[in-house]
Amino acid sequence: MLGATALSALTPLEAFARAAQIKSIAPAYHRLMLGAYEIVALSDGTVKIPLNTLYNHTTPDHIDKVLSGVFQSSPSEASVNAYLVNTGDRLVLIDAGTGTYLGPTLGKLIGNIQAAGYQPEQIDDVLLTHIHTDHSGGLIADGKRAFPNALLHVNKRDVDYWLNPLHAKAAPDTKKGLYREAIEAINPYIDAGKLRTFADNAEPIPGFKTILRTGHTPGHSSVVLESQGRKLVIWGDITHGDIVQFDEPGIAIAFDEDSEKAIISRQAAFSEAANEGYLVAGAHISFPGIGHVRRDSSNYDWVPLNYSSIL
Repeated sequence: MLGATALSALTPLEAFARAAQIKSIAPAYHRLMLGAYEIVALSDGTVKIPLNTLYNHTTPDHIDKVLSGVFQSSPSEASVNAYLVNTGDRLVLIDAGTGTYLGPTLGKLIGNIQAAGYQPEQIDDVLLTHIHTDHSGGLIADGKRAFPNALLHVNKRDVDYWLNPLHAKAAPDTKKGLYREAIEAINPYIDAGKLRTFADNAEPIPGFKTILRTGHTPGHSSVVLESQGRKLVIWGDITHGDIVQFDEPGIAIAFDEDSEKAIISRQAAFSEAANEGYLVAGAHISFPGIGHVRRDSSNYDWVPLNYSSIL
């Protein structure tokens, strides 16, 4: 029979069972190399959105069924991703997150840039895929430029659309906020002489080509990076999520300015990515949002990049 001292040595200390739960997550960034380029996926956070009512050309019951098949429901957790590219010569941010516009679960971009080892002042260029608030709101902090040394590059179609006061005046009340937020976010760069517009399918920064994928917004553009034989296309909002629209590209979303054109752009983006086999990064695909597109028996499939701790 064991003595009392021996028994006490075998009994777990009560304090270990009562450790406080931490209830916080690690900084959300993921680093990988694309040839000679360092790519850092950055999370601005996540937000729950009712995909069953936001998707159109479908029914809420159908979306609920598809989501339940992958253990999800609506509202669904949507990622808001941005991408930082260090070419060795320039530090370029693709999209700028939400800033303070869309609630406390978002607006994490600056903190994650810093956690990844960089400072906002180091960024040479910000290149927007388009001027929706979840991509442009983070351009400002307290009304000032969050990236004070950066040039801001935006497709001219989007600048003409979102910064036109006549468009804002004519917009329905449900959309007036988008115009106001666009003006608030971009005007500080205009005032500082830092805004540069680019044409369709242009190369606004050396090594950063664009593809006009209109529909989601008039100037919505994907960004193409190539280095040492490897290719990454940063999609912007070709999809919202990584489930429904890959099997059914004809399903659009309420955020599209022109759903029919957005569907055409999505089908073209899917086909090209599957044909060429290059890496893709999506702004609203589950963080870090990087992977491949393949064809399958039901249309297309999203294949997340295999995690690697080796650069």
